[in-house]
Amino acid sequence: MEKILLLGGSFQQVVAIKKAKELGYYTVLCDYLKDNPGQYVADKYYNASTTDVEAVYKIAKEEKVSGILAYASDPAALPAAIVAQMLGLPSNPSSAVEVLGIKHKFRDFLQDNGFACPKHYAFSPNEDLQIIKEKIKDFDLPIIVKPTDSSGSKGVTKLENTQDLRRAINYAEGYSRNKVLIIEEFIQRGFPEVIGGDIFVWQGRIMLFGEMSCLRGEEGKGLVPIGEKKPSGLTEKQTENVHRELQRLVSSLGIGFGEMNIEIILDKQDNVHFLELGPRAGGNMIPIQLSDAFGVDLVKANVLAAMGKEPEIRIEKKEGCFMTYVLHSYKDGIFNKVEYSESIEKNIYRKVIYKQQGERVEAFDGAGKALGIVFLHFETYEQMINASKNMEKLIKISLSGCK
Repeated sequence: MEKILLLGGSFQQVVAIKKAKELGYYTVLCDYLKDNPGQYVADKYYNASTTDVEAVYKIAKEEKVSGILAYASDPAALPAAIVAQMLGLPSNPSSAVEVLGIKHKFRDFLQDNGFACPKHYAFSPNEDLQIIKEKIKDFDLPIIVKPTDSSGSKGVTKLENTQDLRRAINYAEGYSRNKVLIIEEFIQRGFPEVIGGDIFVWQGRIMLFGEMSCLRGEEGKGLVPIGEKKPSGLTEKQTENVHRELQRLVSSLGIGFGEMNIEIILDKQDNVHFLELGPRAGGNMIPIQLSDAFGVDLVKANVLAAMGKEPEIRIEKKEGCFMTYVLHSYKDGIFNKVEYSESIEKNIYRKVIYKQQGERVEAFDGAGKALGIVFLHFETYEQMINASKNMEKLIKISLSGCK
């Protein structure tokens, strides 16, 4: 029985463990969180950090695995690539994965290779505040302050002026492991929404373009995504631009295979700005949503590709529109239940709830504090858009002991 090493056993990663077992592989899990649910599904579990290259290498070598998969995990993507290369297992170039996983290196790569890129400045959080302000004096406002090694909009602040710059820096530092932060100009959007979703690459060619428009919460100030909508609403010309630049970026980096998470903005001239190209499948169950929309099994494709096997990507687009909604609360409290309005209940075809009644809930400021995900289907684009504008009213979280 061939073995696969999976880095990460969170709720969203359990699907990859289950799929690998369905495919007949012996599953070895690595995760440092002692309460991770994946340990109860995998064949063998190691309590070790997925970012510890030495520990991951030791486990992979001792277990004699044939492949390594960092499913839906930014921090584990680079260790997975490094260890796979060291052992001669299927892998994308670790140098490319490093560029994609560290925001200031990604910005420099984009700039050096002729892609659209905003002005940006990387710095240590301990750098003198006046020096930072001097470095960004020519930046147009507003600006974005964020960590260079986090995902899910964690630690991100949008500033209309520099008066609160120190507060934004301190907030970003709290989500940074490498202690390198970045300030960049806010890109004025032509297309009104951020384009998210995933793509799937095989032998250097994008086999599936899964671009979607991001749903953002009004109460949460719009920085943290709370869902994805497909179709995206892009025009045919805009879609062509996005697809062309995505393939050019994948080719420039030498990416050979796997699912990748995208986050894109189109400016007022329809230039394609890459906020991120994550070297792993997207969070918030994006692979499941795209599998529903395209009639494929992207989780299976991820496992097969990691094992060096040709993935099965045969697209059969399904009718209608597909949307996800991330269940969340903007207050701390104790979880009671999710309340759905009658008008939206008929469109829900799958509910994934992470919390049990009585469990503690933290205020939502990033993907890691989601309470679950709801999958919705609509017959028309207009129905989906109308619902998306009111989701925080149509689906509510009932809490007790709120702060």
